[in-house]
This record gives sequence, structure tokens and C-alpha cells, in this order.
Amino acid sequence: MTCFPKTIIESGEAGPHLVITAGVHGDEFEPMQCIHVLIDQLSGRLKKGKLTLVPCVNIEAFLLGDRTASDNLDLARICPGDPKGSITMQVGHELTELIKSADYYIDLHTGGTRFSVFPLTGYPLNPHVESLEGSRKMAKAFNLPFIWGTDWRLQGRSMSIACENNIPAIYAEYEGAAVCSPQGVMDYVDGCLNVLGMLEMIIREQPESRVQTIVEDPSEGSGHMQICHPAPFDGLLTPNYGLGDKVNQGDVLGTVRTIDGTQCQELIAGQSGTLIVLHTFAMVREGDATFVIA
Repeated sequence: MTCFPKTIIESGEAGPHLVITAGVHGDEFEPMQCIHVLIDQLSGRLKKGKLTLVPCVNIEAFLLGDRTASDNLDLARICPGDPKGSITMQVGHELTELIKSADYYIDLHTGGTRFSVFPLTGYPLNPHVESLEGSRKMAKAFNLPFIWGTDWRLQGRSMSIACENNIPAIYAEYEGAAVCSPQGVMDYVDGCLNVLGMLEMIIREQPESRVQTIVEDPSEGSGHMQICHPAPFDGLLTPNYGLGDKVNQGDVLGTVRTIDGTQCQELIAGQSGTLIVLHTFAMVREGDATFVIA
């Protein structure tokens, strides 16, 4: 019994195996619709190799309308999972085995219900040079405005599995905020088709580059979005900046104020760069990440 549905498209000709997954988190919707579009568009179009498409990895989380399943484990933190463990651990095991079967891997995400993310592709800065170069080429081909290379030592993620097995891989992030952006869906479809074209798995002319910024940060913990600029207490978040804005270290990114109004604290930028993640759900819990800068 499998944990999640998958569509396999075979060309009948030798070539790479590309795996594309959506729904690692159950509240990230643009990737799911993207996979449905790809399933509809790519039947009979593959010129070589094999394509595996997964519209939703974390089915239980999706049915709950939440980031995680009923065991409250984050699927993006527990890979390689355990076939005898809880539902998320079982899904993590099956996802790990699928990733290990790939020659190239794309994992599609969004900010879910509480965050919005500036359109970006990312990858771990794998010490294996050939794999890293493959990931860089995939990220450029995917053609979103921001590219972010980060710490390869982060564990438990889909990218961790790809990195450990020297599989060129990227993840993508695009908006979120509890909606399903039609433009986000189409940009994801175009990005996946661009990578398929780069790999010569389909016939596709590569478009003009839309990449504006490439940041590679090898520092320990870079890419761990959930720990950035934590809320000091429960309250209402008022941001001073929007996605894509340039900020300087020391800028006041926004404030958190308790609901009774008695406490208010400024959130100070810990570095200079581009604001790539914003906690768009106005209510924050103590410790919630509020802003991510790269």
C-alpha cells in the first residue's frame, strides 16, 4: 500500500528520471494544481526518460487543511522516515525512496496558510561539485526571480535526501497566505517545463531569464526559515516592509503588540538583504518566525 498517489509518464527512450513533488505540506496549494496541469499537458510529450509526478505527498495533512498530519510531525524535518512509524514517518520513508530513485528532483512549496514567500528557487550547497552544478542549472532554468543556495547540512528534508545521494535537486517557493494564486500555478508549470526542456526530456525553447538575484549563503543554519526573527510573545504583527523589499541590518521590520495593548516590541533586521518570507497571518505566537531575509 502506497502513502500517496503518483503519475508516471514513460517516454520509452533512455534518459533521466525526473521526480516532481507537491504537497509535502498539506496547506500549500499552488504546487498541487501545478502537478495536475502537468499531468494533463505532458501525456505523450516526453521525448526521453521518465517523469514521476506527485500531486500531494502529505494526503492526511491536506484533508485536515493543515501543514502537518494528525501526528503533528513536519514531513520536511523527519526524512528518511520510518516504514513502521506514525503516518508522517511512513510517508517520509516512501518519499525518501522515491527521491533516491531520481536522477533529478524538484520539490514545490509555498508559504502555506500563515506565510507568503517571494518567488524563489533554492538548493543545498552540496560539497559534491557535479551535483551542485546540476542544481544551479535547474534553478536558473526554473526561472523565478530569486535563487537561494543554503547550508547543505540541514537534516530531515527532501533536499537532505537528494544532497546525501548526490542528486541534483531544487525546491521552489511562491506566495501562499492561504490562497491559490493562478499566476503562481502557471509560473510553477512554466518552471517545471523549463527544467524538462533543459534536460531535453521535452522539446521546449528556453525563455528569457527572469532571475534577478542569486544569493549563496554557506553559513550554518542558513535556509532554516522557521527560526528567523521570532515573535517575542503572542500578539498582532504589523509589518513595515513587503515581500521583495530591500532592508538593512538594524531596520525596524515591524512590531508585535499584545492583544491587550500593554506590550509592544520592535522586530529588528538581523542582516541586510531581500525580504523573502513574511508572516502574513496577523496573529503570531511566541517564537513564530516573522520575517526571513536573504
